[in-house]
Amino acid sequence: MSDIEEGDHLQQSGLNISELMQFIQDNGEQTEYFFKEGCHITELLNSPENPEISVARARVEPGQTTRWHRLTDIAEHYLIVEGRGLAEVGEKSVYEVSAEDVVVIPAGVRQRITNTGEVDLLFLAICTPRFVPEAYHDIEAELD
Repeated sequence: MSDIEEGDHLQQSGLNISELMQFIQDNGEQTEYFFKEGCHITELLNSPENPEISVARARVEPGQTTRWHRLTDIAEHYLIVEGRGLAEVGEKSVYEVSAEDVVVIPAGVRQRITNTGEVDLLFLAICTPRFVPEAYHDIEAELD
């Protein structure tokens, strides 16, 4: 869409640029932290004001596997952005994953992911409803 067409579209919507900016969240200053699951997390969207969904960028280092876990009452989708790995979902399902693959994890189902590549495995973890720490259950010890 050209700048002229885009401007026409804005005029037709009845919104000005400042009104449109309220729909854009700037994530430039988000901090990555290490989560006990075994991966690095950057929260991109997760607030009580929007309880229907959360989005986080997850990073798993080469050769690392996250811990077996499940989320109570929260479904999760992994949108693989970069790298490759093995996603394990449920009792016996193992999937090779790479950029643009989506892993669907129903609420309450066990899961973990392994980075089988030589670069970081990056993916968006999209949770519905939004992720809350109380929903995370480490089940690694139960499976040993």
